[in-house]
Amino acid sequence: MTTTVPTTVTGTYKIDPTHSRIGFVARHAMVTKVRGSFNEFDGSGYFDVENPARSHLELTIKAQSIDTRNPDRDAHLKSNDFLSMDEFPEIKFVSTNVEATDGQLYRVTGGLTIKGVTNPVTFDLEYSGEATDPYGNHRIGFEGSTTINRKDWGVNWNVALEAGGVLVSDKVTLEIEVSAIRVAEGEAAA
Repeated sequence: MTTTVPTTVTGTYKIDPTHSRIGFVARHAMVTKVRGSFNEFDGSGYFDVENPARSHLELTIKAQSIDTRNPDRDAHLKSNDFLSMDEFPEIKFVSTNVEATDGQLYRVTGGLTIKGVTNPVTFDLEYSGEATDPYGNHRIGFEGSTTINRKDWGVNWNVALEAGGVLVSDKVTLEIEVSAIRVAEGEAAA
């Protein structure tokens, strides 16, 4: 596998939540899509360009931070009908495998935990570049998505529509756009 990612980006990184987005898209009433995001999360990992299998990522999302730009809908999503946020305040992803698939594309597989249930998911992430920001931070970026069935995590609530179909789709697309800052040697990423 030939990669076009420079080997100089190999290192330990911490996600910069102010320049990253963890989001989702679900179909509503069979006719439109509702987009949302989580505003509080943190994560870190190690990225090895020459040996991607040595790479790893951990991500923790605060369920309370869900934001669909509608306070009533957000309150419903935080309830026991959906995320059971009081009992399960965090959503977690821990990678188990990273492989280069083509040029700047990586397949990241890991366990996604929602409502205390962990299932395997795979994200196809594209390396979007590197830069040194005005403050001297070395940054790298990745973006990608995957589609899951929310019922696999016990998120089952729904309402049948009179004309057929359901109010909320079972399929949910998870989106990730990450800017990560390199952590200096000997400094903890967490």
